[in-house]
Amino acid sequence: MKPINIYILTRIDDTLDQSRLERQMSGRGRFLNIKEWETNGLKTLSDRLSDVMEKGTALKFFYSFTMPKLGKEFDLLRISSDSVVNIELKSGNVSDEVIKRQLEQNRYYLSTLDRAMYSYTYISEDDRIVRLSGGGRLIDTTWEELASVLDKQTECYEGNIEDLFREDRYLISPLTDPLRFLRGDYFLTSQQRDIRNQILKDITEKPGVIRRKAAIHGFTGLPGTGKTILLYDIAMQLSESSRVCILHFGSHEKELEHLDERLKRIDFYYCDASAHIDLAGDYSAILVDEGHRLSAMNVDEIMEWAKRDSIPVVISYDREDTIAYEERNHDGSELIEKLPGFNGYKLTNRIRLNSELSAFITRLMYTGGSHRRDFPSVSVAFAPDGPQTDTLLKVFIDQGYIHIYDDAMNKFGTDRFDISRDPEVDEGSIEVNEATCREFNRVVMVLDDSFIYAANGYLRSAVVTEDSIVSETVRESEDTEQCNTISVVRNLFHGLSRAKEKIAIIVKGNKPVFDQILTILQGDNIRQKKNVSMQE
Repeated sequence: MKPINIYILTRIDDTLDQSRLERQMSGRGRFLNIKEWETNGLKTLSDRLSDVMEKGTALKFFYSFTMPKLGKEFDLLRISSDSVVNIELKSGNVSDEVIKRQLEQNRYYLSTLDRAMYSYTYISEDDRIVRLSGGGRLIDTTWEELASVLDKQTECYEGNIEDLFREDRYLISPLTDPLRFLRGDYFLTSQQRDIRNQILKDITEKPGVIRRKAAIHGFTGLPGTGKTILLYDIAMQLSESSRVCILHFGSHEKELEHLDERLKRIDFYYCDASAHIDLAGDYSAILVDEGHRLSAMNVDEIMEWAKRDSIPVVISYDREDTIAYEERNHDGSELIEKLPGFNGYKLTNRIRLNSELSAFITRLMYTGGSHRRDFPSVSVAFAPDGPQTDTLLKVFIDQGYIHIYDDAMNKFGTDRFDISRDPEVDEGSIEVNEATCREFNRVVMVLDDSFIYAANGYLRSAVVTEDSIVSETVRESEDTEQCNTISVVRNLFHGLSRAKEKIAIIVKGNKPVFDQILTILQGDNIRQKKNVSMQE
């Protein structure tokens, strides 16, 4: 989206024509729903600036820009090499406190541009313009003052504004970007903020002061919805005046040690679902990350502490609904949601994984449902054996892909997937558990001949246990909480979900699954082509 000349835009009165013209000038991918009061306010603002500026009719602004993923909208932005001018439009009937709060929030989100910030609001009904001072005060100002600021802007940016707001500037993980997290160099989406505020309202008497009650709150969401950063942000809020702890059921032990050293009021515990939890201090709240990995023993222990000390518990977890139920091991999400008095919330906005990759992963796990889209960011390749698998892995690694492999396939003396000993492949590879809570632009994974599609459409696999590989039939007859199993389908799901831009899948010696993936990628076209070939 490019900046537009607001004088040209406001020379026409019809809002429909304005919307069409705006799209042509900005290159926006959709039509704006422009309201009449916005048109009037924008026209008056343009006329006022033209009266006091020699080149006022030539001013260009980014109009009605929304930050990717976060959904934060700005009415007018003008960005130069060293400054940003933000002007918000109001019709009237709005308090100074509301105006001030919006401009402060805008300044917070625009801080990623690392430029001097000038923030204004124009109230058209009162023909009044105000600015937010550097000290955070709202001050009435003049058009001449605004014109002076605009005149001083040089080398104004006229490219695609989305390029200035790349997601990696403000969407981080506290585990993989601990320094940026500690600096507060991150943002929450409006949905994340709403959930955080609801939880804090229930478990705190006032900011930083935690109520002494055993409240249980939890929020779920697919990978990429920002569960971890939300949990850690809540922990930071709660730790302002009280000591709290975070139980992490995943990898990143070294990262946790780093955070533990820096954050004196938060203690971090690296936990294993098969082991007892031993808390070494008295806490005012317990927070749990990766809660879907919890065992019944873990849940009982956590609840015992919560009741004994009358403290709240906040849990982030993934319901893993996309995966076949039999592939979820013990389903910690069910244990959490059955807790008496549990208050649940759901994150739905994928802030890391784009919608295309999310739809593909969902379709890969379960072939049922509708399928009406293309997947240009997904690649698939077939390798008949191990050496050719290595060759293809090198190809993708050279293209910037990270190879996420599943060590479960190579445990307990099995030889289902001979993990490469090639130095080049090893260097570009990471084990799936180590990839937890991390993000990569491109991910490549291998599916071997253990994977099948069951009759109900779910992707399944043989299961690795300490003694042997258990077939799908045996797995379904076992008590999933008692059977010590590792689901490679589950690991595939979480591994692929680490990708932000592209996914590649190498299918090793498994033509039926390769054929099904092609069908997912190409829809009915592949079926029609195969039917024609068979008839011929």
